[in-house]
Amino acid sequence: MRPALVLVVILLAAVALVACGKDGPLTGDATTDEDRSAVSSETTTTTATTPQRSTRDGCKAVQRPARAANADRRRPRRRLNRNRRHTAIVRTNCGTIEIRLDVRRAPKTTSSFAALARSGFYDGLTFHRIARPGGNDFVIQGGDPLGTGNGGPGYAVVEAPPSDLKYRRYVVAMAKAQTERPGTSGSQFFIVTAREAPLEPDFALLGEVVGGKSVVRRIAAVATDPATEMPIDPVVISSVRIRSSKR
Repeated sequence: MRPALVLVVILLAAVALVACGKDGPLTGDATTDEDRSAVSSETTTTTATTPQRSTRDGCKAVQRPARAANADRRRPRRRLNRNRRHTAIVRTNCGTIEIRLDVRRAPKTTSSFAALARSGFYDGLTFHRIARPGGNDFVIQGGDPLGTGNGGPGYAVVEAPPSDLKYRRYVVAMAKAQTERPGTSGSQFFIVTAREAPLEPDFALLGEVVGGKSVVRRIAAVATDPATEMPIDPVVISSVRIRSSKR
């Protein structure tokens, strides 16, 4: 496998976060050729039984999706209309989150995300990582077809983030490997839950949460395995749909 997608490596000194080390159950998108092939469109297969949630966290108990098989996607060519407003409606077993896509500042990244969403890529995937270094909010991360932090769509998009980008609470950005260029992204995204994560502007901008902020906080509070930052009970994305409207 390729090196891990390390979303938080820049943050280590700032928040005393233990290094994730590799792209297993901890961090972002796999975008090397090897890991790009480790993707499947059959991401909605589930286990036979429905687990009981470990706490009364406001999330519905659902089946844990099975790990995907290998697949490969082509990079989309079509761009979103910059003159319209585009919102990603992310439905989960913990509630619905609305993400306003920042098409004007990140046209390539948002168009790739929207194309994946419209193809059903995210349906049945999970939030596989809930990072709370030292017990403090940091990010929630999802969009990996493998559910381990090693998956991606089979291609990479590179778009330099705005130089003045601050990763404040409810900003949504894309994960990348430590060794990849700034602004590289695949399918994995993260929502900042800290007041402001002291990250360098290396992670491609996607947008900002404009609806369902209480759902983001609910997911951020879900019980996790402290060794992996993975939720003990699954947080599943049932669908991501793109809604377009006039500005």
